[in-house]
Amino acid sequence: MKLHFVIDETTRTAICRVRLAKRYSGPPGHCHGGIIATLLDEAMGKVNKLRHVIALTREMKVEFLKPVPLGKPLCVVGSEVRVRGRKHTNAAEIQNEKGEVLARSKGIFIAIDPEKMFGKFVQR
Repeated sequence: MKLHFVIDETTRTAICRVRLAKRYSGPPGHCHGGIIATLLDEAMGKVNKLRHVIALTREMKVEFLKPVPLGKPLCVVGSEVRVRGRKHTNAAEIQNEKGEVLARSKGIFIAIDPEKMFGKFVQR
């Protein structure tokens, strides 16, 4: 999707401004629910960069509040809720240009050691 997130150290958030193309269509003129979930997962995942960890999504809950329009300015914002050991709980929301929340999520991410988990799959 070529999303560009900005990590804001001051507000401790990950922010992406985007206009979704027609190829992400679900209901007429609006975004498919799977794409909405993807945007929220990406925003929550990017928040882990604030702590300089690689963390994988363990679970997430998505609330679809209002239809997400295609071709209109949107803001996707991820934030940290809490960290307990390797368990990172993050949240995200998609807002329209008026600041209305169209969808939101909460997720649990588990910090990993990428070398231990994926090292055998990397060619050296």
